[in-house]
Amino acid sequence: MSTKITITLPDEIYQRAERFARLANRDIASILADTIQLSIPVVSTEINNLDSVSVLSNEQVLALTELHMEPEQDSRLSELLDRQQAGTMTENELSELKALMQIYQEGLLRKATALNEAVKRGLIQPLS
Repeated sequence: MSTKITITLPDEIYQRAERFARLANRDIASILADTIQLSIPVVSTEINNLDSVSVLSNEQVLALTELHMEPEQDSRLSELLDRQQAGTMTENELSELKALMQIYQEGLLRKATALNEAVKRGLIQPLS
């Protein structure tokens, strides 16, 4: 299934895509679709159940700015990253690492979004 959309690109970006498409002997639409597919990370479906940070109360936003992984997950993630670097990781551990990295990345993005919202609302000072 595909969804058709219309976007406006800056001329320079369009020209870059056009040159790349010509070089690859492909159409621009497929180049842009592939680029978007590779650029946007997979996000778990549980995210659909979360309220947008912009509609949360000040207290909820501030709480999200302190978001951390569960200690057990954080410890296991560190252990798995060490095993990966040592080259001693099993296939099951690789799957577990991917799942924990997904949790980490989604949490980090949620925390960053909350920090941005907290600055916009004047709840915290921006970093200088």
